[in-house]
Amino acid sequence: MSELLKRTHMCGQLNIGNVDEEVTLNGWVAKQRSLGGLIFIDLRDKTGIVQITFDDTIEKEVFERANSLRSEYVIGVRGVVKERSSKNPNIPTGEIEVFARELTVYSESETPPIYVKDDDHVDDNLRLKYRYLDLRKLKMQKNLRLRHNIAKITRDYFDEQGFTEIETPVLIKSTPEGARDYLVPSRVNVGRFYALPQSPQLFKQLLMVGGCDRYMQIAKCFRDEDLRADRQPEFTQIDLEMSFVDQDDVIEMQEGFMKRLFKDLFGKDLQIPFPRITYDEAMERYGSDKPDTRFGFELKCLNQIVEGTSFKVFADAIAAGGDVRGICIEQGSAKFSRKDIDKLTEQTKHYGAKGLVWIRVEEGEIKSSVNKFFDQEQLRRIADVFDASAGDLILIAADRKKVVFDSLGFLRRHIAGLLGLLDDTQYNFLWVTDFPMFEKDDETGELKAMHHPFTNPKAEDIPLLETEPEKVKADAYDIVLNGVELGGGSIRIHDRQLQARMFRALNLTEEECQEKFGFLLEAFKYGTPPHGGLAYGLDRLAMLLAGEQSIRDVIAFPKNQNAQCMVCEAPGTVEEDQLEELGITLR
Repeated sequence: MSELLKRTHMCGQLNIGNVDEEVTLNGWVAKQRSLGGLIFIDLRDKTGIVQITFDDTIEKEVFERANSLRSEYVIGVRGVVKERSSKNPNIPTGEIEVFARELTVYSESETPPIYVKDDDHVDDNLRLKYRYLDLRKLKMQKNLRLRHNIAKITRDYFDEQGFTEIETPVLIKSTPEGARDYLVPSRVNVGRFYALPQSPQLFKQLLMVGGCDRYMQIAKCFRDEDLRADRQPEFTQIDLEMSFVDQDDVIEMQEGFMKRLFKDLFGKDLQIPFPRITYDEAMERYGSDKPDTRFGFELKCLNQIVEGTSFKVFADAIAAGGDVRGICIEQGSAKFSRKDIDKLTEQTKHYGAKGLVWIRVEEGEIKSSVNKFFDQEQLRRIADVFDASAGDLILIAADRKKVVFDSLGFLRRHIAGLLGLLDDTQYNFLWVTDFPMFEKDDETGELKAMHHPFTNPKAEDIPLLETEPEKVKADAYDIVLNGVELGGGSIRIHDRQLQARMFRALNLTEEECQEKFGFLLEAFKYGTPPHGGLAYGLDRLAMLLAGEQSIRDVIAFPKNQNAQCMVCEAPGTVEEDQLEELGITLR
């Protein structure tokens, strides 16, 4: 058994100020280089890499042991810090090295199936299968530390604001709304099932009924849904609820949180309050309810300009109650060839668009893909809507409003990315408010709650619940950063009669309401304070602040795109007697 050399320092924390100190380090061998009388080891721990030097003046046995080291061996060394003669400006410890005189090998390593370095470009499935090796990368260690710091600042800030962290149950009743529940069979109550929570929503409202006043929790949540770069079957929320508040109170509290978070993490002073725009304005101007405002390319409506046109695509869209809208790319004419535009057109088809019309504004002339339907004067009127100048490129979509918004919303951000306009060091926050209370289900055509059925309608819209529910706006709000929704929330319904009207608008019978939400409705009989809250996606927040493209890079052991854990091979099969004990038979 190897002798433990108790470390005095972490590898990445040594610097020129430690010269002539005796230090003891532990870590993994990142690289070994032998130059005859000198052996160099790059030693790595979670803080960074430092160069360890063995020369042939030390004990022969130690020198020979150093010569036998290979990548990912786990070792301990003791030696003296010296200033390097040839410095390495690429690493924080590049001014020093440690001349070792003692060495112990804790464990050897076979050749790893993946390289342990940040730029290895290894296949994602291999990274996830050997995640314990992937986690040794300094980038992953940095990301996990950032996530830890976000969680710590969160707890500190909300504690200072009078919030109490309270854990809510993980085994709850299934109340299927939106995504599918993960179900857990009960052994004690055969034939019955728990569900894993999609959010702590109902319980945090019960906490408000219980007089807890200000609640927070860093909560594990579960949704059985298709995965994307920013989705996982299990994820973490920063969950909050407050009593006796309105929308302004909740928003002000969250702006203080973001200001504190950015100051403590990056030393950056955010300017608050953040801008606010309504859902309708966000869709009209940006084609998205989570707009990226780091660049322009705002949508413009052309319905009045092209009304009465003989161009069938435009005419049919307007006749069907749809839209003709476009975006203008400043000086984009020279940057996008006809072939480039064809590629953009193909990409918008994923959002339902059947095609794009292009207009190039040039000196003295405007060229277009629809020249035979529009003369120069008509094209000039379209260009004037965008204040377009020579060299600008206008792209137009015509279809149902949702298709137009989705297509142009995608297009403006995609083009901004192609042009290098998405500056990751710029943080554009905004609030999107006044969401529609209801939306139509794509499959059934029936109304469903856009957020959830406990969201308070705007006071002025309550009379429309029975007559024109699609016009009702919700007292709901999302916080958006650089085109990504960081979190969302609402003021909740606390009046039983209003909650009953909300359920009726959703065509829920009294029996269905009792079956799904009876315990909450029962609690509401005994005095419910006005309350509201918000939940952030901690994974998504960490991803953005780390500058990553996927939440998998800020989660220690994420699932792959098929919701599988590649390390432990979950989900897996279970023994027949386990199923029998649960009263379950597989078909």
